[in-house]
Amino acid sequence: MDAAALFHPDDTDWWRSAVIYQVYVRSFADGNGDGTGDLAGVRARLPYLADLGVDALWFNPWYPSPLADGGYDVADYRGIDPRFGTLADAEAVIAEAAALGIRTIIDIVPNHISEAHPWFQAALAAAPGSPERERFWFHPGAGENGDEIPTHWVSSFQGETWTRTTNPDGTPGEWYLHLFTPEQPDWNWNHPDVRAEHDDVLRFWFDRGVAGVRIDSAALVIKDPALPEVPENPGAGEHPTQDRDELHDVYRSWRSIADEYPDTRILVGELWLEDIDRFTAYLRPDEMHTAFNFDFLARPWQADELRASIDMTLNAHAPVGAPSTWVLSNHDVTRPVTRYGREKSGFAFLDKRFGTPTDLELGLRRARAASLLVAALPGSLYIYQGDELGLPEVEDLPLELIEDPMHFRSEGVDPGRDGCRVPLPWSGDHAPFGFSPEGVASWLPQPAAWSARTAETQASDPDSTLSLYRRTLALRRELPELHGPDFAWIDGLGDDVLAFRRGDDLACVVNVGTRPIDLPPHTRVLLSSAALEGESLPGGTSAWLRLETASADAPTAG
Repeated sequence: MDAAALFHPDDTDWWRSAVIYQVYVRSFADGNGDGTGDLAGVRARLPYLADLGVDALWFNPWYPSPLADGGYDVADYRGIDPRFGTLADAEAVIAEAAALGIRTIIDIVPNHISEAHPWFQAALAAAPGSPERERFWFHPGAGENGDEIPTHWVSSFQGETWTRTTNPDGTPGEWYLHLFTPEQPDWNWNHPDVRAEHDDVLRFWFDRGVAGVRIDSAALVIKDPALPEVPENPGAGEHPTQDRDELHDVYRSWRSIADEYPDTRILVGELWLEDIDRFTAYLRPDEMHTAFNFDFLARPWQADELRASIDMTLNAHAPVGAPSTWVLSNHDVTRPVTRYGREKSGFAFLDKRFGTPTDLELGLRRARAASLLVAALPGSLYIYQGDELGLPEVEDLPLELIEDPMHFRSEGVDPGRDGCRVPLPWSGDHAPFGFSPEGVASWLPQPAAWSARTAETQASDPDSTLSLYRRTLALRRELPELHGPDFAWIDGLGDDVLAFRRGDDLACVVNVGTRPIDLPPHTRVLLSSAALEGESLPGGTSAWLRLETASADAPTAG
């Protein structure tokens, strides 16, 4: 495939304000009728995505995998899981999406691999100290007989991070490191083979027309080879497995590979870091292009919290010249319709519990308002599949169908992430709602109530969430003010209000509270997430306005 021919090489800044739609292939659309989403299903639905108005698609891992962790346990970086299709199918998706003006971003998983990967299988078969084992973190155990784990590092999925091997004679062997599940052994990035392999994988996919890579668990890749325990209060760069200073050399190398191509190929980091300055250090001009803004996603539905996150994010990104990213959810996070309907409307992995009450009507109202808020902010926008349909989290999945390791490693306390991964409803009044052919059960069951939320039903309803998203993205593309960095707060509308200006007279006003508020003087309402009450903005509602000139010229604070 002639990758350079897919998009014009002069369009270098497409990523700065792009709308990027996340495709979780297994749950997007079933093209071959086996109950599992696949690339044939994606190809059939590309016109839907073009009509929605997105600029790029981000695919979760589509590689061959035993699915111990939803595909993030990769057995072959250069292949496509047979459940999803073939490499030719992936190339067809890339090319057909490009013909519709949509770029493709794929997941790269550099921290770990599947235990089924040939290199790890060779390491298990090799002796301690062998070159095959040096590509991973094999280590003798602690204690007199090596029966104790080498470190007490805690897994991202809770629990221990070391698993003991068995020698050919049946005796206990060395231990190997896995920051996630035992089926996901960690790479040793101090080994040149590991670095060379990932360099080659980047080129493999860039050569096939991929416009960017999303880097999974990007802050965890480098470990301290001395294997110290985690300090009680680690300072900058002192954590043995997170945000190591040596990471920047890895991503500078990757950036140099991306920059070899005539049209811009981007690096997007998944970086869960509390220190905003450490976070933006990865966004310097010779490293990643952008990174996910998890701080905003995790904030509760409170004006002061959301404003603080916006200020912190924009202020931190400005010195490095990188655009912010705005995202309300993804394949790991409770959907906003459910989250925003709760008394505690923020998000934290350790807070997830079965039976947490939510008001879905309130949550949907707030989620619609939030969609206009994030779409009006400067930077790029990510949309997780199904959020444009206003789908809630599915919280009553049969326990025997849950697959997520976060559920099992919490000993059943955490409901896991499968509730946001339920297959999409496309059409019809009963399951599988057009996801699969009639009579074929989808890999996770869809709620009966989703008959009112199908894409087909919403497409013909001008007040639906899908129609709102389509209007929002069309306006975002049309309005030049939303493509640049200009931003200023508009104050004086109330403590429960977020209002800001983009350009000279374009404003976004968000009523985070429950009581209506008066809109600032304006000449036109371009868009609102719910019906206005005369000239008042109801609670839980956002609006885009053209301000009166005098109002636009008035001093603002913030």
